[in-house]
Amino acid sequence: MTPRERFLAACASEPVDRPPIWIMRQAGRYLPEYRALKLEKTFHEIVKTPELACEVTMQPLRRFELDAAIVFSDILVIPEALGQPYHFRETGGIEMEFALESDEDVAKLDASDIGGKLSYVGDAIRTIRAQMEKELDSERALIGFCGSPWTLATYMIEGQSSKDYKKSREWFYAERERYDALAETITDALIGYAEMQIEAGIDAFQIFDSWGGVLPPAAFTEASTKHIKRVVDAVDGRVPVIVFSKGMHEHREALVATGADVLGVTWTADMRAVRDALPANIAVQGNLDPVVLNTTAEITVREGRRVLESMRGVDGFVFNLGHGIQPQAKPENLGALVDLVTSWDQEGA
Repeated sequence: MTPRERFLAACASEPVDRPPIWIMRQAGRYLPEYRALKLEKTFHEIVKTPELACEVTMQPLRRFELDAAIVFSDILVIPEALGQPYHFRETGGIEMEFALESDEDVAKLDASDIGGKLSYVGDAIRTIRAQMEKELDSERALIGFCGSPWTLATYMIEGQSSKDYKKSREWFYAERERYDALAETITDALIGYAEMQIEAGIDAFQIFDSWGGVLPPAAFTEASTKHIKRVVDAVDGRVPVIVFSKGMHEHREALVATGADVLGVTWTADMRAVRDALPANIAVQGNLDPVVLNTTAEITVREGRRVLESMRGVDGFVFNLGHGIQPQAKPENLGALVDLVTSWDQEGA
């Protein structure tokens, strides 16, 4: 079984010899080769240059025996393609060029020709595919992604990173028609974006609902998951869809209703309890605490083994972190974790 076959089998809840492993947000400041590249190129230059995006995507695969890679990009390429550019502040955090304030601002957003506007992502996917075939002796899976409509809406409404997403929640409650129009526009763009990535050659598509957890349960479906469902429906089974909604694992009915093939699970959940409560055809992904990789190899292996033991013998399990890898993560700890998972006997005692 190749790494790619193992990953796709696990996403389909089929038996595998061991859990596949990939790491969310693979590229980042934890790799010295990425830091070296960032001294020469800006984040936007890397994202928008297919050869550079390919290089950064390949960096973790050259170091570690991962079963899959995620294409290097950013969820905010969608607002930019709609007409709302973004940048990263020197002091940290995201800042949009402007915040949405009115019905008129929403009406100006243009969801047409998303594939053309973001063609550099498709070119990056094709470049990565070719480089994988050239460099690697075994076939790896390639994962595309996007942010959820709710998560993207929060950045577009707030105009920046936020601690409480107060303005976005106010729009949902008090300016419902405006919020719905924005969410529909974003969703239309995401459908075109997903289709472009599938045509370019991804094996799976992940939707990051990073800020679903700021919503009360009663609002979660209307603000977030019903729009995610439209994207999943548009993918129509062509590739597995992973839905990761941070902090919302308890609301599994709403997440199952999206039609996702795989649900990401944050580190605060009991992974096995989540899996046992789901339909047998829905896989789970997670859920090691990312902070563990900032500690020692011994601690990393101990905590990684804890996750593996809890899921021993379970079909439909992809090993991952419970959120994205942090800049403070130590490469040697990730190496120890990958060694643990790749040598794991799923049926052993």
